[in-house]
Amino acid sequence: VQLQASGGGLVQAGGSLRLSCLASGGTFGSYVMGWFRQAPGKERESVAYISWSGRSTNYADSVKGRFTISRDNAKNTVYLQMNSLKPEDTAVYYCAADKSWVPVIWGSWGQGTQVTVSS
Repeated sequence: VQLQASGGGLVQAGGSLRLSCLASGGTFGSYVMGWFRQAPGKERESVAYISWSGRSTNYADSVKGRFTISRDNAKNTVYLQMNSLKPEDTAVYYCAADKSWVPVIWGSWGQGTQVTVSS
């Protein structure tokens, strides 16, 4: 499956952004979808992931209560709604897909979208 992430940008602290990731070339509902981020000089980290139907979700402690992952299987799209953004949320955000729940290595990755939060 091919993934195309979008929606990043520059926002002030306390603001909101919604990221989107459009999938193509596969049966979207057969994939677990995840969002990851990588800040300069840091390792890539998991932000959130969502099950095939959207019934189950999981979040990093650092974003719980502020970010919401969702999916629309009819539109082949996964979203990441980010509220109450902080400067430490600044990173390149990537979407990923895999057929397994919480795989050790995710099978497909998007190209990344930059999120910059100014203080």
